[in-house]
Amino acid sequence: MTTSGTTAFTLDLGDIMEEAYDLCGSELRSGYDYKGAKRALNLIFLEWQNKGLNLWKIEQASQTLTAGTNSYTLESSALEVIDAFIRTDAGDTDNQFDQRLNRISRTQYNHQASKLLQSKPTQFFIDKGTSSNSIVLWATPDSAETYTLVYDYIKRIEDAGNVASNNADVPSKYLPCLTYALAYNLACKIPEAVNRVPMIKQRYDELWNDVSDADRERASVKFVPDINTYRWVTL
Repeated sequence: MTTSGTTAFTLDLGDIMEEAYDLCGSELRSGYDYKGAKRALNLIFLEWQNKGLNLWKIEQASQTLTAGTNSYTLESSALEVIDAFIRTDAGDTDNQFDQRLNRISRTQYNHQASKLLQSKPTQFFIDKGTSSNSIVLWATPDSAETYTLVYDYIKRIEDAGNVASNNADVPSKYLPCLTYALAYNLACKIPEAVNRVPMIKQRYDELWNDVSDADRERASVKFVPDINTYRWVTL
């Protein structure tokens, strides 16, 4: 059996738009249609960012801490922090040490009685804004050591852009789902495609469930029984 031997298939944004219009029983005819499809793609990317953890968008950043300063602006593209720790002796192969920070809520931080305490940070909360987010540490870093804040964050999905030959900022396995997501958005606005909306929406939901289930971390889990909870009975 002869196969292609390649695994490089992809769709650029123009291909996705054409396929989505095909699913609607229509076609991309004008600049207005293209503009509307591009706008819909950007809205889909924003929607997907609210659906949960996108593993392909996880990145890591670091920030050297300043003694007496407990609030630091996150990377501009950071949507959410999923893990953070304090590193000491950064770069020292023998002594570098990472200590995980516990995440708390704003309310829990507000209930801290000693907010001005300076020491090695052990907790953080995320102060969210409209254009940027900040990480607030407790305790406030002291000058006893050089601390480096290291955090993993979910990066925003890039916009569609203005060029049809651009690729979507998603893994290739998401392309079928993205195509149906766009088709669903378009079908809701195209009068002759309204009767196709239920079918397209159902297929979109199926594809999303499949790909989001596949795009999750898998790790070994070990269950250890706690013998202290057993009740010993003499017969």
